[in-house]
Amino acid sequence: MPHPICPLCARDIPPDVPQSRHHLIPKLKGGKGGPTVLMHHICHREIHATLTEAELARSYSTMDALRAHPRLAKFAEWVAKRPPGFRSKVPGGMRKR
Repeated sequence: MPHPICPLCARDIPPDVPQSRHHLIPKLKGGKGGPTVLMHHICHREIHATLTEAELARSYSTMDALRAHPRLAKFAEWVAKRPPGFRSKVPGGMRKR
């Protein structure tokens, strides 16, 4: 059975790679029971490091919109060249917006 594909970077998501579900509409903005997408944990973290919950709810509630965001598009292009299990070696939390 083929592995799922990350909707941000288009790489395989093998079962042994850190993964998470992204709520297309943030839970805090009414998306608790709404649609989610499975993606690499590193890709999910980049989304939340880039956009606020309000921005996600207002303008970036689809994968097409997320992929079109300049910073996320640049990140997706960069991370797509890494193996599926790639993890950032940079410690700490979210980067400055």
